[in-house]
Amino acid sequence: MIGYFNLSRLLLKFTVLLTVCFCSCVKSRSYDVPPDNCVSGLVVNSTYSEVKGLYKGETLQIQDDLIIEGFVVSSDIKGNFFSVLYFQDSPVNPKEGFRIEIDVRDSHLFYPVGTKIGIKLKGLYLGKSKDVLKLGATFTSFGNVSVGRLPAAIVNEHVFRFCDGEVAIEPTVITITDLKKELTNTLVTFNDVEFEEAELGQPFAEVGVETERILTDCNDNQIVMSNSGYSDFQSEILPDGRGTVTGVLFRENDSYQISIRSTSDINFDKERCAELIDEFTSDSIFISELADPDNNASARFVELYNSSSEDISLKGWKLKRYTNANTEVSSEIDLSALTINANDFLVISPNAEEFETVYGFVPDLGVGTNSPADSNGDDNLQLVDPFGTVVDIFGVVGEDGTGTNHEFEDGSAVRLIEILKGNSIYNIEEWLVSNDSGDAGTVNQPKNAPDDFTPKNRE
Repeated sequence: MIGYFNLSRLLLKFTVLLTVCFCSCVKSRSYDVPPDNCVSGLVVNSTYSEVKGLYKGETLQIQDDLIIEGFVVSSDIKGNFFSVLYFQDSPVNPKEGFRIEIDVRDSHLFYPVGTKIGIKLKGLYLGKSKDVLKLGATFTSFGNVSVGRLPAAIVNEHVFRFCDGEVAIEPTVITITDLKKELTNTLVTFNDVEFEEAELGQPFAEVGVETERILTDCNDNQIVMSNSGYSDFQSEILPDGRGTVTGVLFRENDSYQISIRSTSDINFDKERCAELIDEFTSDSIFISELADPDNNASARFVELYNSSSEDISLKGWKLKRYTNANTEVSSEIDLSALTINANDFLVISPNAEEFETVYGFVPDLGVGTNSPADSNGDDNLQLVDPFGTVVDIFGVVGEDGTGTNHEFEDGSAVRLIEILKGNSIYNIEEWLVSNDSGDAGTVNQPKNAPDDFTPKNRE
């Protein structure tokens, strides 16, 4: 009997040991999240604006007993959000949103979308990254103090779930052209959007890499959708068609992005947008004046003119410079963001501040030195439309302007007032060219700024 009893005790010990070993090997992410901390008596005593107002340019630790509340709009259920909670001040028509960094996985189990939460701010850090404020713990890198993730062990000391249960969050419907900073970190919906055609057939994200996909509306306005390379839907192919996309709007400086919680946030039930024609050519746009002042190289400029009775978008247009005798483009200016109005000018300066000082008004476009607007008078310029066609030219590509009929060093090149169309072949008969030499039919008459130049005037 004694031997049997000892054997039974031995077996019992072995069973307990085996059970402990087995349990210790269980890898449940739920052990990393805080326990249920539903509360009902938490008294809110501060607003988002008041908390954000504490920030004075450097990361700080909040010392006051401040409490704010919000409604959770993000979810890590599909792995597209990681260690962060986004929340807004109201389930409908929010005025502001906020975010808190937490080192918690499977946070959706404790803070589902629509959960009303309260946050005790005392002891938390408030900091700014890329012009957006956030809450959390702190970490230091190379002497710089930043906001990082709040350790899981103390999340339940700061983040509380009200016992009201979840409420329905009504996304704010906005357009890509009506993005507002106040809606940062809130839930929004874009209608009538689609994925850019060039990205169709691609997965939501590359494996293990945060990937940007482009959403566009029917007017070719765009916003970035950011997808995690670790999300459950990473390998799914981007849907075709057009419709609605709902997600959390976030921002880095002035650049906006959206992230979905799951693919159910996308509802494409319409055909794709009809092809938008928004690139135009016209020979009514041409170079009307080039300036290289003898007394001030910083006051150089290029002037374009639109002789037509319609405003014309310059999307896809470029101004190219061939320096000296080069046959390859030395520099170019992308004019895509500009529109040139009917019977009006567009002035480009390599030094906008100096241009305004000299000529008394701000140029339409300020660019850098060594650009097409900064020629010293012996270079060749081309105005090229969105389809690669040379609409207008000054000079002869491959020929250094020095001593030729297209040299305007220390002077100017002014289009004769009767010229109303561009010309892809340089013709000296269309120009009045002045310089410091007077060679090859040009005028030996150096020009000084501002008196000898007429930007935005064809008299």
